[in-house]
Amino acid sequence: AGMNGTAIENFVCVIFNVSFMNCTWHVDKTASGDTQYFLYWKTSKKEDFTGCQNYIKDNRGRHTGCRFQNVTIENKKAYFLVNGSRSGQNIQSYMKTIILISDYVIVEKLTPPLNVTVNCTEASHGCEIQWQPPRTSHVKRHGCFKYEIVIENK
Repeated sequence: AGMNGTAIENFVCVIFNVSFMNCTWHVDKTASGDTQYFLYWKTSKKEDFTGCQNYIKDNRGRHTGCRFQNVTIENKKAYFLVNGSRSGQNIQSYMKTIILISDYVIVEKLTPPLNVTVNCTEASHGCEIQWQPPRTSHVKRHGCFKYEIVIENK
C-alpha cells in the first residue's frame, strides 16, 4: 500500500570489519523533498523490528541509508523493512528477507587473511607461505575461500 512511485530502489547492505553494516537505497526520482524513509530490521521472525539509529542522509536531509554496529546474523537470515511518509501520507513500503547464502543484497567486504607468514630457505630454493582465513560475519567453512598470491621480485 501507499502512493505509487515513492518506494525505494536498489536496496543493498555491505558488511565490513566483521560486525559493521551499511545499508543504502536510492530514492525514487518522483519522490518530493519532504519524503522521508525509515529502515527497520530484525534477524528472526520472532523478534520485533528495530529502527535505524544512525541514518545516512542526502543533501535534502532524506534518509538514504543506515549505519549499523555490532551486527550478528547468526541464522543466515535478515528481515528488512523500509517505509515512510510525505506530507503526512504513507509511501510504498519495501520489504526484503535476505538469505545470506544465496542473496546478493548483502555483500561482505572481507578483512585480509590473518597471520600471514613467509619462510624462505636457500636449501630448497623456495618459500613457504602460510595464513589463516579472514575474519567474517557468517562464513564458517574455510573451503569457501579462494586465495591469490602475487609475488613480485624486488
